[in-house]
Amino acid sequence: MTTAKNELVAGGGFLIRETPPQEVFTPEDLSEEQQMMRKLTRDFIEAEVKPKAEQIEHQDWDLTLTLFKKAGELGLLSVDIPTKYGGLGLDLITSTVIAEQMVEGGSFAISVLDHSGIGSLPIAWFGNTEQKARYLSLLATGAKIGSYALTEPGSGSDALSAKTKAVLSSDGKSYILNGTKQFITNAGFADLYITYAKVDGDKFTAFIIDKDAPGVTLGPEEKKMGIKGTSTRSVILENARVPVENLLYEIGKGHKVAFDLLNIGRLKLGAGCLGLCKLALREAVRYAKQRTQFGQPIASFGLIQKKLAEMAIRTYVTESMVYRTAGLIERILSGIDQEDERAGLETAKGVEEYAVECSINKVYASEALDYVADETVQIFGGYGYIADFPAERIYRDARINRLFEGTNEINRLLIPTTLFRRTLQGRLPLFIATQKLMADLLAYSPSQEEAPKGHLGEQIRLLQLAKKIALMVSGAAVQKYRERLQDEQEILGVLSDLVIELFAMESALLRALKSAERDGEGAAESKSDMVKAYVSDAFARIDLLAKEGLASMEEGDTLWTQLSALKKLTRYTPSNSTRLRRAIARRIIEAEDYRA
Repeated sequence: MTTAKNELVAGGGFLIRETPPQEVFTPEDLSEEQQMMRKLTRDFIEAEVKPKAEQIEHQDWDLTLTLFKKAGELGLLSVDIPTKYGGLGLDLITSTVIAEQMVEGGSFAISVLDHSGIGSLPIAWFGNTEQKARYLSLLATGAKIGSYALTEPGSGSDALSAKTKAVLSSDGKSYILNGTKQFITNAGFADLYITYAKVDGDKFTAFIIDKDAPGVTLGPEEKKMGIKGTSTRSVILENARVPVENLLYEIGKGHKVAFDLLNIGRLKLGAGCLGLCKLALREAVRYAKQRTQFGQPIASFGLIQKKLAEMAIRTYVTESMVYRTAGLIERILSGIDQEDERAGLETAKGVEEYAVECSINKVYASEALDYVADETVQIFGGYGYIADFPAERIYRDARINRLFEGTNEINRLLIPTTLFRRTLQGRLPLFIATQKLMADLLAYSPSQEEAPKGHLGEQIRLLQLAKKIALMVSGAAVQKYRERLQDEQEILGVLSDLVIELFAMESALLRALKSAERDGEGAAESKSDMVKAYVSDAFARIDLLAKEGLASMEEGDTLWTQLSALKKLTRYTPSNSTRLRRAIARRIIEAEDYRA
């Protein structure tokens, strides 16, 4: 049974429901317009940005600003801005496509995505009519550049512990802000900063600060490991005067602005990591075909093929997750009247529904990219360590993604705690499903688990078992710790990794099934091979994670009983990963590029 276009699928619901393949959005479903925007972005990067990469890396801000305006003329800065305020007002999937393609522009892409995302969306979503009219059309064209100033020297992921304060001036016309914001992207050339301060010392509130506001100064450029062509400076507020009309949204509601923006930022970051995975794999396979050792191209060596195959598999899984999540969110957003003045607030609410999925994308994609980037350096060998070759910059630039948009550790804590909070709120019947599973396990026999008939039936069976394992460990954790579970970060980390693997497995599997149904099993062979290899390996990881989690909570007879129940759910025959990876590598080598 498929889901109607605008029927809500609860965030996190993938844990306890069976999702039909027809329901998920995949890259193969991109419309003609979305594909056109993909080509437009790629052509812009190839023609305008890549030839000037060295100048950008050496922080030629005049060039960066010129490229901003060219991107604005093409509409690449305004996809998420409503048409009534000078934007294109296109869908989230198109915005995701642009983010994926833009990242091949290196540091310039980071500057653009910061501007068009967290540098502009706070006003588009939470600004009043006057603020939107004053800023959005200029941000849409690149006439003004936006920046996002949240982090402070003493508060990173713990944003609400910020020390910056805001006090209303005696004449009631301005807020006086004092504090320092650190590691601010685009700071050196931005025209405005979305920032946060505590009104009267305790009401966390968002503000729009113009660069020429009295009392605003900048620290020196930070010397960074990667993304060297971006501007990263501190924004120093010393009795900075901000007009009262620049208070964004409501006093004391800055957390709403900050956290809702982080959700969309995490999805876009996942798309960016996907684009870099594809770039790295393309460079790696082309080099492997050219580099000869012992009289033959290194692409013919089994261990190099294994690397290329695994790089392709993780790229495919990332791609499946990113577009599935974008499709889920777009299903909600497409029902919002963008002419309504509350459209921005409704958009933020729609994105928040899938906060768990956005965090999953952020963690998985950034770690997949780190793997792919590292293996690219390995395939290049000594040349991978040399700045004249692409592997070196890809490797350095990749590392920041595990820190951006909340560290991966913070996101790993957010995933299970958000799921449990929604369960207590009645938004997700997770505990009911867990209790039912615990009762069923008493009489459960592995012989009851027969693989569904048809294409990828065994992988479907393993996914169903994996969901039961995740529910089993989650139920044990809740029963053991109850309200104290939030303090058991190691257990939360295990639960998070189980959930991430589940979403990854299911997204990859559903995409392959959908492709096979639409185009035939032969046409979907590449996807199916990657799914078989990934699910087999992921199921083994899930088994180990479950044992780690249970052993961290119990011992003696209780642990033995739990492990006995787990054993019933973990019986499977591994796939022939060598054969599968050879087939995957052969396709990649022939194409000299990523192919799903």
